[in-house]
Amino acid sequence: MTQTPPLYDLAIIGSGSAAFAAAIAARDANRTVVMVERGTTGGTCVNVGCVPSKALLAAAEARHNALVASRFPGIAATAGPVDIKALIGGKEALVEQLREEKYIDIAAEYGWEIVHGTASFDDGPTLHVALEGGGELSIEATHYLVATGATPWAPPVPGLAESGYLTSTTAMELTHLPDSLIVVGGNAVGLEQAEIFARLGTSVTVIEALDHLAPFEEPEISEVIESIFADEGIAVRTATTFTGVSRDSNGYRLTASHKGVPVELRAEQLLIATGRRPITAGLGLEQVGVTIGERGEIVVDEHLRTGNKRIWAAGDVIGGPQFVYTAATQGSVVADNALNGANRTLDYTSLPRVTFTSPAIASVGLTDAQAIKAGFTCDCRTLPLEYVPRALANRDTRGLIKLVADADTGRLLGAHVIAEGAGEVITAAVYALDAGLTVDQIAHTWTPYLTMAEGLKLAAQSYTRDVAKLSCCAA
Repeated sequence: MTQTPPLYDLAIIGSGSAAFAAAIAARDANRTVVMVERGTTGGTCVNVGCVPSKALLAAAEARHNALVASRFPGIAATAGPVDIKALIGGKEALVEQLREEKYIDIAAEYGWEIVHGTASFDDGPTLHVALEGGGELSIEATHYLVATGATPWAPPVPGLAESGYLTSTTAMELTHLPDSLIVVGGNAVGLEQAEIFARLGTSVTVIEALDHLAPFEEPEISEVIESIFADEGIAVRTATTFTGVSRDSNGYRLTASHKGVPVELRAEQLLIATGRRPITAGLGLEQVGVTIGERGEIVVDEHLRTGNKRIWAAGDVIGGPQFVYTAATQGSVVADNALNGANRTLDYTSLPRVTFTSPAIASVGLTDAQAIKAGFTCDCRTLPLEYVPRALANRDTRGLIKLVADADTGRLLGAHVIAEGAGEVITAAVYALDAGLTVDQIAHTWTPYLTMAEGLKLAAQSYTRDVAKLSCCAA
């Protein structure tokens, strides 16, 4: 039997970061909200993305550090076999705790209902919800937000669907640690998953169709991460195209092509990390005037409004940068624009990104090539970590800091880091980029000694000084 509840100010499909940010902003404005979720409350980040992957990366790093502690004189350590069931159990307990505290409890505190069921649009528009426990519900709202996120995508390779495979989601649910693993995809997700399993004791091979790992980062950063993977025993095959797969009782047999030369690889498990695609199927979007793009994304204008003036979209489903902080900001923008007529837009110029390998990779702004393409006369400087005192104290100088500047004005255009704590370092660069600072201004900014962030200042000083002559006492 169909029920018709009162009209809501905002009805949201999805319960991830974009959805919650919009709901909180709406409730702060004393507007009525209802949220529909067909799966687990909390979306990608807390359930299958940021939280579980970073928890396992931290665990894998702890084991790895125990094995390599010999880089410090007088320190010896060992690490035994991994109890994968206990490790995964601990990860799941953390996820459940954060889901309860940061999502379910928050919704209750702010006072909006989460309806569990599958939603689709009917003419009007209204939402038709097939309830999880049976029955149906019709929801009418003044405005609607689609925040359904994205899901792992696999290429249409012969034999892949039939053979089955792991994704970044299912890989973190394994209760048996595989002896060997092939990771297809050398971007952020593939790199993080490869390092998790390699440091837990699995023999890992990464294949990437482009010429370098981390192919969208600066080439110097790609070279460093490839070197680090080689040192840690992770096999890397770049410029290698995945062409086919089969599976038997011994595991997977992959066929590939390296610059036209056939390659065959075998492993116990196969993980596909070739990107994510927006979740839009089954929502009935086309019948209510919402346009879907070539990659399944919802097409929105600069205000995050779809082709239907009452329907908005935010987060991974619109096909932009897939970061939890991007989605959350977009969600709050939608609430402001839909409910208050704010006409807010977002500037992604200084949007940072981080890959949580160890050392981590972080970037903001333009790369060298992007700056040249944009018409700048580029002045780029790269500072190896061997010139950063914090890295020397850590006895780990693997990495670098690269600054991209406008040669005519000295203004910072981009920063690129591979180092321990690169995410924290890049935050300082975000502020510098936002403020329009020049490299000379950065070079003369106060920076605490023996921090990795000091490397930004040292990199800026390298524009006027020989890096070999930089002193820890330089001002």
